[in-house]
Amino acid sequence: MDLDAFFVAVECKLNSDLNGIPLIVGGSSRRGVVAACSYQARAFGVHSAMPMALALQLCPQAKVISGDMEAYSIHSHLVTQIIADHVPLYEKASIDEFYIDATGMDKFFGAFKWAKELKKKIMDESGLPISLAMSVNKLVSKVATAEFKPNAEKLIETGTEQNFFEPLTVDKIPGVGKQTATFLNGLGIRTIKTLRQMPIKYLTSAFGKNGITLHQKAFAIDTTPVVPYSEQKSISTESTFEEDTINVKRMKSILIAMVEKVAFKLREQKKLTSCITVKIRYSNFDTETKQVRIPYTSSDHVLLRVVQELFDKLYTRRMLIRLIGIRLSDLVHGNHQISMFDDTEESINLYEELDWIKHRFGSDKIVRATTLDVSNRIRTDMNMFKG
Repeated sequence: MDLDAFFVAVECKLNSDLNGIPLIVGGSSRRGVVAACSYQARAFGVHSAMPMALALQLCPQAKVISGDMEAYSIHSHLVTQIIADHVPLYEKASIDEFYIDATGMDKFFGAFKWAKELKKKIMDESGLPISLAMSVNKLVSKVATAEFKPNAEKLIETGTEQNFFEPLTVDKIPGVGKQTATFLNGLGIRTIKTLRQMPIKYLTSAFGKNGITLHQKAFAIDTTPVVPYSEQKSISTESTFEEDTINVKRMKSILIAMVEKVAFKLREQKKLTSCITVKIRYSNFDTETKQVRIPYTSSDHVLLRVVQELFDKLYTRRMLIRLIGIRLSDLVHGNHQISMFDDTEESINLYEELDWIKHRFGSDKIVRATTLDVSNRIRTDMNMFKG
């Protein structure tokens, strides 16, 4: 199940004047980016992650609003609660996407009929449109939901998965980004049917282990289970010094390294935070904390500013310190771009490139210059906690 144009739907629910018009949620400046758009705006070629300037060229009559992550979080929780009350096993994949295991329902009620009634209940109780696709696995269901939105109610019968996949373009496969699709298109491979004809040896040569996964997806194979949903409430890290210190410059360098570590982890998990806590422990073991609430984010530069401000307010006794730490809490699902309504295309691309390097070579392979004095031992010893 996937909520249709979720951010836009929430805005339209809160303000009926927005119904039926080209609507863009995103950065207010022309250098901002599109976080979401209505289907009326999509008809002009507008899509998420597009530079706002280009979006307004394509659809100059569109209304642009900055968005409200708090409202989106509340409505996401509402839909989650409705599903939790009626479904024995579900997985919340993002702020607006859910996988539901309906195994066995056909013996008692009819799985597809049950799913459609659940869809109606969600729409009636939340006031939000949602699409549904049912199949034998998560991969096919995800592709089918996206393919038949909005207001999809689609059943891909068992045994017809490959037939459904055949005419689709390769970029419809989850995980196949623009770069991979362009590479495959350059080889004359545009449809999934053609992709299946590629020898797996060639795919592994071109994409490594991902080539095996790509080959399996082309054949609609996915054995990934529906993972029972549980809400992670916080992520934190702390470091105990070998020797107690009053070196503020060194402590701030370590705090910056901590922020880089937890923010990257947050983006890996596709989550945002709205509450930041800084902790210090003095040499006499007195422990003090300060926290502040901010708009939802997972961006280093936002978190860094807040953490440094909290540390300056917290460290007032000028005693030796033995431990410092930070905690990010009140987490919600979402990509870091969606909270960066006033950021530029350049800043979003920068985070994507930094994260790509960290994914491939390790999170310690690219760091801020101000943290170069933070040793590898300290970086390794930074304990990570999930709450």
